[in-house]
Amino acid sequence: MKILIADDDPQLVRALRVTLTAHGHDVFSAQDGAAAVTIAADTHPELVLLDLGMPRLDGVRVIEALRGWTTAPIIVVSGRNGGADKVEALDAGADDYITKPFQIDELLARIRALARRATTHSTSPLVTFGDIQIDLSAKTVTRAGALVHLTRTEWRMLEFLAKNPGSLVTRQTLLKGIWESEQVSDSGYLRLYMSQLRRKLEAEPSHPRHLLTEQGMGYRLITD
Repeated sequence: MKILIADDDPQLVRALRVTLTAHGHDVFSAQDGAAAVTIAADTHPELVLLDLGMPRLDGVRVIEALRGWTTAPIIVVSGRNGGADKVEALDAGADDYITKPFQIDELLARIRALARRATTHSTSPLVTFGDIQIDLSAKTVTRAGALVHLTRTEWRMLEFLAKNPGSLVTRQTLLKGIWESEQVSDSGYLRLYMSQLRRKLEAEPSHPRHLLTEQGMGYRLITD
């Protein structure tokens, strides 16, 4: 996989380059936001690791520039751990967010998850986890082969997560997508519908393994 690292910390870039190359990836790097956009246009990376606080062009602006022409997964790797920064980056088009300092094994797992998502999304309408099978084409869900009845809203919420397995889907994205309005605010609706989905799809709804909450940000479907 071709990976672009956009970060102005040369030590971090060097360490990531060594690790990612050892795992068989082709690595490119950029030390500022403007260079990241230019290098991405030249190399067409399959995944981007992006810091937010870079010179010349802020990371969120880089995400917006890239999303103008590519759907390649973008993982923000940033020292900013505020909820507002994360939501802004994810709403701009990032697929995931990991806070510095981080464990390299976690980053590699996030990369693998996004790579699987890209492959699954392009080849099959079926998403499976545990004994659950979601058919995005037929708009059906089965559990151990038996059809599971979902309300329209439950299906819409699950559909957003299933189309982006492994990735964080923000509350704002869900609210806008489900109710098709910028004016809807979350007054507990999402928690309610997520609770209902877990009751129908998780083996232990009170200890979910697949339908996970990212506190203050949104939800994530884990298919492993």
